[in-house]
Amino acid sequence: MERQICAALNEAGVTGYTLLPVLGGSGRSGSWSREGTISRAGGMVAVICLIRPERLETLLAALFPLLDAHIGVVSVTDTAILRAERF
Repeated sequence: MERQICAALNEAGVTGYTLLPVLGGSGRSGSWSREGTISRAGGMVAVICLIRPERLETLLAALFPLLDAHIGVVSVTDTAILRAERF
């Protein structure tokens, strides 16, 4: 999914993002950990991107078809940028 998500981000015009490995967590099926697993959980990533509000709908439209058949969480929040000139 990592490759498809990155492609969707690029397609939506998102040029800056960060991928982080997800080490473990807890959800509907209980606790899980990446350690020692041979399932797809070992490849879970978190994607962080900061975008302008007017790009949000385009990004969500590109992402939701990918996540429809897979587990995933999308969180949208307002963010204060300290060094906006860097973006």
